[in-house]
Amino acid sequence: MENELKHELFNQFPKLKELANHDTVLWENTNWQKKAMTNLFSMEEVEKAEETLKRFSSYLKIAFPELLESNGLIESSIQDITLIKKALEKEFDVSIPGQFILKCDHALPISGSIKARGGIFEVLRHAEQLLMANGKLTKEDNFAVLATEDFHAFFQQYTIAVGSTGNLGLSIGIMGKKLGFNVVVHMSSDAKEWKKALLREKGATVIEYEADYSVAVEQGRREAEQDPMCHFIDDENSKDLFAGYAVAAKRLKIQFEKTNITVDEAHPLFVYLPCGVGGGPGGVAYGIREIFGEHAHIFFAEPAASPCMTIGLMTGLHDAISVEDIGLDNKTEADGLAVGRASKFVGKVMETYVSGCYTVKDEELFKSLALAMEVEDLFLEPSAHAGMFGPIQLMKKGQSYLEEHDLVDKMEQATHLVWATGGSMVPVEMREEYMAKVVQGARIND
Repeated sequence: MENELKHELFNQFPKLKELANHDTVLWENTNWQKKAMTNLFSMEEVEKAEETLKRFSSYLKIAFPELLESNGLIESSIQDITLIKKALEKEFDVSIPGQFILKCDHALPISGSIKARGGIFEVLRHAEQLLMANGKLTKEDNFAVLATEDFHAFFQQYTIAVGSTGNLGLSIGIMGKKLGFNVVVHMSSDAKEWKKALLREKGATVIEYEADYSVAVEQGRREAEQDPMCHFIDDENSKDLFAGYAVAAKRLKIQFEKTNITVDEAHPLFVYLPCGVGGGPGGVAYGIREIFGEHAHIFFAEPAASPCMTIGLMTGLHDAISVEDIGLDNKTEADGLAVGRASKFVGKVMETYVSGCYTVKDEELFKSLALAMEVEDLFLEPSAHAGMFGPIQLMKKGQSYLEEHDLVDKMEQATHLVWATGGSMVPVEMREEYMAKVVQGARIND
């Protein structure tokens, strides 16, 4: 980006300069609308995705015995985390009115992250399309037969490819290989070694890059285009991924009803979603706003070094601007969020849906990681802890948002939902490494 254009953007968007300085920022989206609308996607796609997942449930509970109890449903619980709220209030000297709950996607079956939603759905959608096109099954058949050797052999003719920083690759690798597909995962320099090792153990081919996420995706896309038997799952542009994530909102509504959590004008809902390229949080945000409407206020959480969605939405440039363009290095311990350029598709859809974005420094992620372990014995990946800072940022820096939307007097009845995006599959030695960084950070700060 030319220096002249950069300075022009800094003048036009003062918070962009704060982001360039690696400051923590809360950006409020002035394009937010009570009745958010987009012509790029529809709830019809979400309904279809839910139906597809139901058709595969008979197969999934055979392929993954951990799904027997849920009858083949890939879903996570919600959990009260008042103890963590109290610890955060004390640590960051802030009062957070309302109830504080966790959406436990860190414990999702099969691949232990939010990516189990979109990633697994797109693999299943592609598998279903191949089965129908080849006359192997109809939608009325019992999909449990997919667990047999004949179908495994059928899928071995085909390849699924994806570019990933880690968790999306895991969900696609595990699901794809279980069905019988060849799977190729193009992984960026930010990807953790244990994720690469696990994928190889499952039988996937892992191609490593010294460059960042965008390069891995572009290279994967280019290679897949050369192979007619290969389906590329495009994290930057896929509507199937987006639909798979959006299904979560319908399930959340049922969970709220069962636990007597009310969302209405007097009981606002605030949702904090860690954001990388945007597909996962974008899909979830879309579904939540469609179901709960103007009473849902959604904030995307990004590392201070990688605020790609924040700068894309703020400037309206979407994928035409990268974090490197404003002088940031895209280096963060939150590997799942280490993305320099946001999805244009997601950014365009989110223009009227998302309330805002905020950034968090790595040291704050590790503080939160330590607190959650201490008071709840709860381990989440550093990336997932970005969500914990939403209520802190909102109460410290979002007063104007609360006033503008007439929320100040309603905060005692508010629900803060932190979306825990990953963590249950992190190996013990890696968890110990993270905890060592917490101790090291404490020593440096003393």
